[in-house]
Amino acid sequence: MLKKHLTKEVLQKDGTMKLELKMKKGLLKKRYKRFFADIFYENQLVTAHVPNTGSLKSCLFADQDCYFTESDDPNRKLKYTLEIVSTPTGFVGVNTRTPNDMMKDAVKTGWLDHWKEFPEVKAEFKLNAETRLDFRISKGDKHHFIEVKNVTLKDGSSAQFPDAETTRGQKHLKELMQLKEQGHGAEIVFFIQRNDVDSFKPAKDIDPEYARLLKQADEVGVKITPIVCDVTSASISLTNKVLPVQW
Repeated sequence: MLKKHLTKEVLQKDGTMKLELKMKKGLLKKRYKRFFADIFYENQLVTAHVPNTGSLKSCLFADQDCYFTESDDPNRKLKYTLEIVSTPTGFVGVNTRTPNDMMKDAVKTGWLDHWKEFPEVKAEFKLNAETRLDFRISKGDKHHFIEVKNVTLKDGSSAQFPDAETTRGQKHLKELMQLKEQGHGAEIVFFIQRNDVDSFKPAKDIDPEYARLLKQADEVGVKITPIVCDVTSASISLTNKVLPVQW
């Protein structure tokens, strides 16, 4: 089920994959303690939840325009959620819930050609006692496993991942390689919430071990899919544009 902050289903009648968000516009003053942001809105300072555990490097600038949603859930401590920020080169989606909200419909509808042969979709697939992968798609006893990573980091014209060291991400790569060795399909999707980039590469300077493992995964046949979103001040649309990987 989609989150309450979404105003429409992801899959639109015209066949596009799009989230349309009921936004408020403010001025982002600061992000702090990872999950909080102070926003100047309607002549007052309000605090919003930041649904992103990363550093948001390359996304945050002094007094930038930002776009946030409001929840009517009375049990929430913070009723506002930061969704999109405006940077000098374009809009960036920062909500890490967005990829899985969109990817569930994308996988089900065979948004990319290599997903079309798998009619059965299980989200949050429990691989073992310690790990869940985002999706297992299947046709009979043929399985393809997918892990999705949210990407906001940009360096030059390249999208990069991760924006902070991720031991969890390293573990996922190892498990995808093991699945590939067992004869299954395995894929990592880098869900890029910005469209001001033309290539993808691992952030070697931030997490060299992740970069090493990603290269190793590529060499053993794990599919790497850096897919781009078109982001505006009111919506996020999944394209079918897959970026080349630079090593």
